[in-house]
Amino acid sequence: MTSKSSPYDTVASIIRKHLGKPAYERPGVMLYQADCLQAMSCLPAGLIDLTVTSPPYNIGKEYEEISTVDAYIDWCCRWLREIARISKSNASFWLNLGYLQIPDRAKCLPIPYLLWDKVPLHLLQEIVWNYGAGVAARKNFSPRNEKFLWYVADPNSYTFNLDDVRDPNVKYPNQKKNGKLKCNPLGKNPSDVWEFPKVTSGANRASMERTPHPAQFPVAVIDRIVRACSNPNEIVLDPFMGSGTTAEVGLATGRFTLGFEIEAKYLDIAANRMEKFSEWRDAYRSQQVLPVLVEQPKLTSFDFR
Repeated sequence: MTSKSSPYDTVASIIRKHLGKPAYERPGVMLYQADCLQAMSCLPAGLIDLTVTSPPYNIGKEYEEISTVDAYIDWCCRWLREIARISKSNASFWLNLGYLQIPDRAKCLPIPYLLWDKVPLHLLQEIVWNYGAGVAARKNFSPRNEKFLWYVADPNSYTFNLDDVRDPNVKYPNQKKNGKLKCNPLGKNPSDVWEFPKVTSGANRASMERTPHPAQFPVAVIDRIVRACSNPNEIVLDPFMGSGTTAEVGLATGRFTLGFEIEAKYLDIAANRMEKFSEWRDAYRSQQVLPVLVEQPKLTSFDFR
């Protein structure tokens, strides 16, 4: 009697055929230490259901080398074309971008102004992420937001699971009109401005989910994107994996996550994070006392497939 392979096994087999053995793997996650442009060029077209990522901003972080703005845009164009090529016909692509400086022209230029039309997909919407706390300023308003650009391969056919991400914080949840509730009982549309705190660092104010990575996504932000724009068992790609937030959300929601990270030390952070989360998940499944690892949003709605 032969055992039936899982959807994860099938996907892993396809990816391994094109990319070889990953640096880290467990059911539902494959992480490669690789330059994302080179790795994506090896993948077949039409493989990915959702891509969500945040590339380097060209501002001198420890994981990047500053280049000219023109060179930075050219580099982005190359990997953006690969994302479009490997996306399915109903796929979504979420791109997080911050700000950079152009000497004598702009102190704080939103990078979407430079790249929005360089993605060979349909720009559906801009989402503003208001993170609440950040750099203080004296000669301008303190910056408190970054942008997400949401692209789709086909504006007439794409995944959007609104009911999975509705905001239950409704001011008048029981208000009725003609005897019917005015508000969806699951909550309201969370709108295009999202208020989620950043992953903070520091001895006295570090977030519970903090890792040593210097630019870490909050779980809650990626959780909303993944739930809204993909379905269980589908393939989610993060070509700049960093600390592994996308992979953790994928494990929590029953998606298959493929990630690329060029820096070995960051890949180790992501791999260790997957191991800790899996330990936490296994304890939850067995109803044991849970270890305190990271702050988990929407615990009771995790799929754990």
